[in-house]
Amino acid sequence: MQEEKQQHTSEQGTRDSITWTFDDIRIGHAVSKFNCLTSFQGASDADVVRFHFGLKGDYSFTYKQLNQTYDLIGGHHNIMYSKGFDIEVKNKSLVLETFGIQFPKALFVQFTQNANEPLQRFAASIMEDKNVMLSNNWGAIDAPIQQVLQQIIHCKYGGDLKKLFLLSKSIELLVLCAESYITANQQKDLFLKNKADQEKIIAVRDLINERVHCPPNLSEIARTVGLNEYKLKRGFKETFNTTVFGYLTEQRLQLAHQYLRDTQKTAAEISFELGYATPQHFNNAFKKKFGFTPFSVRNNP
Repeated sequence: MQEEKQQHTSEQGTRDSITWTFDDIRIGHAVSKFNCLTSFQGASDADVVRFHFGLKGDYSFTYKQLNQTYDLIGGHHNIMYSKGFDIEVKNKSLVLETFGIQFPKALFVQFTQNANEPLQRFAASIMEDKNVMLSNNWGAIDAPIQQVLQQIIHCKYGGDLKKLFLLSKSIELLVLCAESYITANQQKDLFLKNKADQEKIIAVRDLINERVHCPPNLSEIARTVGLNEYKLKRGFKETFNTTVFGYLTEQRLQLAHQYLRDTQKTAAEISFELGYATPQHFNNAFKKKFGFTPFSVRNNP
């Protein structure tokens, strides 16, 4: 397995990236910081299936092979295939964070030949060398998908164990994304009907992520992003398939699990840091979520 870190600097700004390559699978994470709003080209001849995740930032990209332009805000994903890959990206914010996985065509078809109907149709198009996007409606990066992405980005394993971990998480993302597209395509009467409101809901998610340790209440969130509480609650549930409180709970418990694995903080210290009323409250919530106690994580790494 190969791991490569790069920093690219140009007149437009800087781009920090890391890629992991194994068994012809390529995983990449990049953060681009721009000096201005601009555009840039991307191209590849690799005959692969591409997972694309937009984590942060607003941008549009024109996909030559599909003759389509997509106007996107951070928190989306899709799977695409084409013979050749030529795009033009226009950033609409000064920071973009993206994540991608490239699967060899034959391996992707092997994984999806007995999957759900949308994936089977997608795989059939790939085998016919058709240029295709899995879903016209881009899926939202909900809490489960975000957690897997963070586990990959912050993976501390090495060697063959890391290779096995990255492969398993890539397959897990495939499953989660496939289910997400079904949910996205089943939504007929959308509550959020304009991009400005959609951007505000993404801002709500980012605000929660930044303040997991001292989360704001609904009134504060609503004032900060400029939405009334009703639209905030309805829009968040529509976008991420969970409530604001449910999302916060997921993020806190996942962060607690990470602390238990990667730090020497006690369960009591973690519960205090993450804002739980008592260590017992934290212990009960943790066990309900994961099926085992914080003590078990620390003593069975």
